[in-house]
Amino acid sequence: MEKILEVKNLNVSFDTYAGEVQAVRGVEFDLRKGETLAIVGESGSGKSVTTKALMRLIPKPHGYIKEGEILFEGQDLVKKSEKQMQKIRGKDISMIFQDPMTSLNPTMKVGSQIMESLIKHQKMGRSQAKKRAIELLELVQIPQPEERVNQYPHQFSGGMRQRVVIAIALACNPKVLIADEPTTALDVTIQAQILELMKDIQKKTNTSIIFITHDLGVVANVADRVAVMYAGKIVEVGTVDELFYNPKHPYTWGLLGSMPTLDSEDEELFAIPGTPPDLLHPPKGDAFAPRNEFALEIDYQEEPPLFKVPGSESHYAATWLLHENAPNIEPPASVKRRIEEMARTSESSESENNE
Repeated sequence: MEKILEVKNLNVSFDTYAGEVQAVRGVEFDLRKGETLAIVGESGSGKSVTTKALMRLIPKPHGYIKEGEILFEGQDLVKKSEKQMQKIRGKDISMIFQDPMTSLNPTMKVGSQIMESLIKHQKMGRSQAKKRAIELLELVQIPQPEERVNQYPHQFSGGMRQRVVIAIALACNPKVLIADEPTTALDVTIQAQILELMKDIQKKTNTSIIFITHDLGVVANVADRVAVMYAGKIVEVGTVDELFYNPKHPYTWGLLGSMPTLDSEDEELFAIPGTPPDLLHPPKGDAFAPRNEFALEIDYQEEPPLFKVPGSESHYAATWLLHENAPNIEPPASVKRRIEEMARTSESSESENNE
């Protein structure tokens, strides 16, 4: 599959009164056409900062891209001027933010908000833009779009507002859609509907999606590949099946172990001990070592590279446990149980779909 986006050695820092916070440290990944890549990790791991850097939306002067390349269709976005980026944002790369109420202007009709980018980027007239706005509301499954196009955000429910935000993001048929925790503010039922909607839209439009979340349960339903972030770095990357059924990094084990399932009501949920490191002073060696019960002596001295997982072309993990001289350490029993439960759930849902 052709790559539409390549991120190479991305470093993003923020100058604070206490010093330089190294929020993103040497991140590298690619995105293929028509693919959904999920970026997962705890709060503060650098997920949102990474995607804001892709859009060149890091707040200046305190935030800045210190180093690296963001190649979109071969062009380095880091070298683009603000004026050039304004032509790319919304048209080629769009973003759906967490909270629809902060994304929508409460004083403007939703139709006008969708029409804005159509008039600016697609050079449409108002009547043509309004017709397209109605089509977009229909695409995101808002009932009676001809009436709702003339309503204000406060007249919509939370789930419907998020659909409007998705319609705005899709207005100019972007090649890349970045969804920054788009279902966090919604209840579970609406969350499932929005995720299903995004999968459906992707099939129709073949848009490439970067999906940011802290919820691994969401990832299983939407992503093709997953990148796990910790302390500003990608620590594991692979296909959904590789990450869920053959995780290699102890941090990924912790995330899987802390994930509730339908079978786990009597079982105590695992919690990763400790807290993420202070990126004012990134630790020497593996940043996860102080929270890792399987840490080796070398973890405190030297940062592990991304090792290729044997037998896979797409699975990599930054852990010394994959070194040829490392002891053979298996995931904890709680994580193995979780993997077995997920496999059973997946098999039963597949058999239901086949019936």
